[in-house]
Amino acid sequence: MSEEGSFGLNFAEKLFGLILFAIGAVAAYYTFTSMDSLGAFAGFFAFLSIVLIIIGFVLMTAKTEE
Repeated sequence: MSEEGSFGLNFAEKLFGLILFAIGAVAAYYTFTSMDSLGAFAGFFAFLSIVLIIIGFVLMTAKTEE
């Protein structure tokens, strides 16, 4: 694999991680601010948003092999 291709893939991975992290943070904010409206599903949506935050953080901090 050439060096030029690895930069693009590395950048795409970091960008996708940042997008997932931001979506997870926004979802967590709206989940925790509207717990009374969600009722029994509040825990489920909180879990899903935390999973998105963790996956986004892992993608942003992962070191790709060159």
